[in-house]
Amino acid sequence: MAKMRKKTDLPQKTCATCGRPFVWRKKWARDWNAVRYCSDKCRMQRNRSGA
Repeated sequence: MAKMRKKTDLPQKTCATCGRPFVWRKKWARDWNAVRYCSDKCRMQRNRSGA
């Protein structure tokens, strides 16, 4: 059985839109280096901000 990790031990990044920290998720395992936004909402707001 796999060893459980504490949430504080997971890698962390800062969202490019809202500036809040977010932690690694299993669904991002393949492309963690490319993840820039904490949620779909932040990703969509990036497009609306005119940037």
